[in-house]
Amino acid sequence: MTTSNPSRDPDPSHGLSNDPALGAGATTKATPWTQTVVGIGVLLTGLALAFGAIGISSEAGYGGVGPNFLPWLVSIALTLCGGWIIWEARTGGFRDLDEPSGAATSYWSGFAWVSAGLLLNAALITTIGFILSCTLCYLLAVQGLRRAAGQSAASAPGTWAIDLLTGLLISAPVFWLFTKFLAINLPGLTATGWI
Repeated sequence: MTTSNPSRDPDPSHGLSNDPALGAGATTKATPWTQTVVGIGVLLTGLALAFGAIGISSEAGYGGVGPNFLPWLVSIALTLCGGWIIWEARTGGFRDLDEPSGAATSYWSGFAWVSAGLLLNAALITTIGFILSCTLCYLLAVQGLRRAAGQSAASAPGTWAIDLLTGLLISAPVFWLFTKFLAINLPGLTATGWI
């Protein structure tokens, strides 16, 4: 159903949940005010990035652009998108918005798996090297996503082995690309530059 104004909705139950976990009649549809808040958040993020970009040198380097080019580009894009979201929300809400999909509540266990992967990567990258820490990050993050999707094979040893191998196949070439071809130092496990 694609209504742009909830007050004109012919179905009074539209946007209400029958999920007992949420309670009878709990709202699952975003209102123009919540959409406006999202727009304000995007706009403020763009402005904060622009404020940070002011302090970055604009001296042109390799390729004719300076180090402040990308922060300015992102801040301008976010500021424009934030303004557009606010305009969209204040002129009747997002049009042709699909009904929300997925679970009615957050899956905190999956969030914990992904967070553990990111935090362990940051904590261990200088100790066990880029390849192993990124592989660990991938392994734990994919486990969180598999569990959130309800995959029954997430705990199987074969799934863990496949995810471990996939993480290695992604992180090792990235490490080699940066260290061997681009001559950018990344933390390695050995001084050879290969692991």
